[in-house]
Amino acid sequence: MSAVETTAGSPAETAWYSQDPDAVIAAFRTDRDRGLTAADAAQRLAEHGPNSITAEKPPSTWQVALKQLADPMNVMLVAVAIISLFINQVSVGILVGALVVLNIVLGTRQELKAKASVDALAKMQIPQAKVVRDGTLLQVAATTLVPGDIVTLEAGDLVPADGRIIRSATLETQEAALTGESAPIPKDAATLADPDTALGDRTDMVFQNTQVTRGTATVVITGTGMQTQMGQIATMLSSVKPGKSPLQRELDSLTGVLGWIAWGAVAVIIITGLLRGQEIASVILLGISMAISAIPTGMPSFVQAMLSYGSRQLAEHKAVVKNLTDVETLGATSAINSDKTGTLTMNEMTVETLYYRGEWFTVAGSGYEKAGEVLHTAGLPVPQFTQLALGLTLCSDATVSDDGAVIGDPTEAALVVLAAKLGADAELTRSTFPRVAEVPFDSAYKFMGTFHRIPVDGKELLVGYVKGGPDVVLERCGSVATMEGVVPIAEHRDEIVEANRKLSEQGLRVLAFAFRRFAPDAPVADDPMAAVADLTFVGLVGIIDPLRPSSKEAVRIAREAGIEVRMITGDHAITAAAIGAKLGLGEGSASGAEIQAMSDDELKAALPRLHMFGRVTPEDKLRLARLMQEDGAVVAMTGDAVNDAAALKQADIGVAMGSGSDVTKQAGKMILVDDNFGTLVTAVKLGRGIYEKIVSYVRFQMSQLFSLVLLFLVASIFGINNGVPLTPIMVLFLNFFVAIFPVVVILLDPVPEGIMLKPPRDPKKTIANRGAVTLWFVYGSLIFLTTLVPLLIYPDELSSTEPNVPVTMAFVVCALGSIFGGLVMRRDPESGLSAPIVAAVKWLSIPLALTVVAVEVGFMQRLIGTTSLTGDQWLTALGLALLVPVLIEIEKWIRRARLARRAAAVA
Repeated sequence: MSAVETTAGSPAETAWYSQDPDAVIAAFRTDRDRGLTAADAAQRLAEHGPNSITAEKPPSTWQVALKQLADPMNVMLVAVAIISLFINQVSVGILVGALVVLNIVLGTRQELKAKASVDALAKMQIPQAKVVRDGTLLQVAATTLVPGDIVTLEAGDLVPADGRIIRSATLETQEAALTGESAPIPKDAATLADPDTALGDRTDMVFQNTQVTRGTATVVITGTGMQTQMGQIATMLSSVKPGKSPLQRELDSLTGVLGWIAWGAVAVIIITGLLRGQEIASVILLGISMAISAIPTGMPSFVQAMLSYGSRQLAEHKAVVKNLTDVETLGATSAINSDKTGTLTMNEMTVETLYYRGEWFTVAGSGYEKAGEVLHTAGLPVPQFTQLALGLTLCSDATVSDDGAVIGDPTEAALVVLAAKLGADAELTRSTFPRVAEVPFDSAYKFMGTFHRIPVDGKELLVGYVKGGPDVVLERCGSVATMEGVVPIAEHRDEIVEANRKLSEQGLRVLAFAFRRFAPDAPVADDPMAAVADLTFVGLVGIIDPLRPSSKEAVRIAREAGIEVRMITGDHAITAAAIGAKLGLGEGSASGAEIQAMSDDELKAALPRLHMFGRVTPEDKLRLARLMQEDGAVVAMTGDAVNDAAALKQADIGVAMGSGSDVTKQAGKMILVDDNFGTLVTAVKLGRGIYEKIVSYVRFQMSQLFSLVLLFLVASIFGINNGVPLTPIMVLFLNFFVAIFPVVVILLDPVPEGIMLKPPRDPKKTIANRGAVTLWFVYGSLIFLTTLVPLLIYPDELSSTEPNVPVTMAFVVCALGSIFGGLVMRRDPESGLSAPIVAAVKWLSIPLALTVVAVEVGFMQRLIGTTSLTGDQWLTALGLALLVPVLIEIEKWIRRARLARRAAAVA
């Protein structure tokens, strides 16, 4: 099998970076100078397919709708609707059927919003590439590239496919989108010996959709389409199947329980009716009434409405969710895995610290804004920064506009900004002192030098300025500039080495600056490299990608809320540890290589002690999210680059930055429009509030459900009104025209104070936990008992076929009990009568009025099956209904007192 054929597998199958360029060229049967022939290229294109990413096929509208229809709640409602029509209860069947349609439409609309996680990768495909074929340089569509093509690159190009460098000059690429490394990566053709070299350290390779920021290169294409590193990420995205949210899982579980309750109760009623000798049609009608009572028919719609309200609140705070259930998932978040570059940091290289002439300076300002001061220890003399400013501006190529737009290397942009803060204009300085000669930067020798004619003490001299790695620059220095003047380097070498170590340990990228003066007619241009010797050391600059202003406070609030925050980045581990310390993330850092050496069990055991991860791969990010989920955490993952996409899709709540890649936005479940990590913390707070509202709603809904189940069971078993305490239409009226307004009150209730001081809820503790079910049963029993009273005190007036006073009073008591109960059940264990209450009372006046209309207005009486009540009967019904909120408030008061005693005992 040929090398070209082996590339059909994973990009990692052949370590092209560990083979020398000639071996790679031979393996792909191509020519360094002439490239492939047109015939070879056409044949390989037919074999390997186009250089594009295969997109996932999104589900059709009908597939999504059928999935919604298969929901257990909707299946039960469909059964009820069909049986209702079968026994000629047309109005009941139509109403229930309309509810099913509503549930399906709402659910389908949400699921169709974003399904194609890989589609955006195709949009990122580079349209054109410069390729050598038959010895001629051509510009072709990038989709037609094949393994073995010889492609040329220059500054400003986006790399069209993965390739092995065969020759280069001062090449650097920006790989933040792939590896998370914030600084540009120097590249060259030198072969790497280690076949296990991490992706971010493969300096003889270039990767699809990364950007060339400096220099030129010729590469042989080693992978196209799905065989590139981008394609591998696309494959991971396709293999990650999104799971159900915690709320979905809980509601599914609750639906199963309700199904057993509903159909169990229906079975009891039907068997009881048949044993009593009732007609089959009457028994089925009773069963339908019972099913409508026992199935929370409005739960899907009401939960959708609550989550929709929450999504609008999030949108107002610059956080956009794709699916409504993700609103609640936010509230359950117990771990946040955050990318560094562009998420916690600004992705704008900035000089933060300066070591100049033996003194330390702090540089104010961040990003590419030219405003900021260079601050020094008070009382010490302020030196002249002339030599440093000349080195910053002349020994660099990047430009930065006044509005922060950068052209060129981001690290050099940071130097230009520092020069501006020192009072030097880069473009004006370069035009005034043009280059006479230069030594371009190359990763082989790790420095850059430029030579200019500069006036010094009234006469023009030739001056060389050098910047580069501190170790290599220091080796070429014979003297050092200090506050007292220029002295031999030996006197201060140890101090400079210590300063470099100090900056490096802070996670800063350190550059050294030096200069040398020559006679005006010195022949430097003949051999500029030889002139980079016997330099005078000037100083060190420490460069970092600065934190977003809100990140540190957001991390503090998250940790206070009991949420574990971890930083996972492609940057070096030392940089990750330094940034993590500034953020206050907690103890422990590890590199990608270290966690790759651990088994899953070992990594799980180590996770509580690890909060910063550096030099990780996309696979590492995916694995960390998965292992945390296996340990029971509800994981949020933030990121903005392509390399974050698979982990975002795996996480319970993937959070993409608004300025990030389209791929990340598609893979994530939420987008932070303002790129503000602090917005995520606000979103978690809103999510917790929404979950509290859902819990309150379920408490109210289940209490009402239990009351109706008990009412129908008792009526059937003891033969009260032939087992028909309320008609099916009455039950539907209670569910849709009465119960909806207490739900609105719950929905609009403000988020409780101190919600972010509580720990994250335990995802193992479901909505239907033992304590909650007990409360549902107790509150439901209160409504049931008060509703049953009218049926017992007026037994002679009962009729299962005609409107009558006892059934009407039971309907009124049940309606008013639900209204008053909803008011006090909106909070737990806090009192439901505390402020704000005026808005709640206004909303609840509507179902009160509707109940009166249903009982006293003629056409409503005929529709629902009620009859008019006297004043005394209304007062009796009102008094019975008021028992519900009074007894609920007493129970909550007792519970609050018990909790206070426990807290006092612990304290």
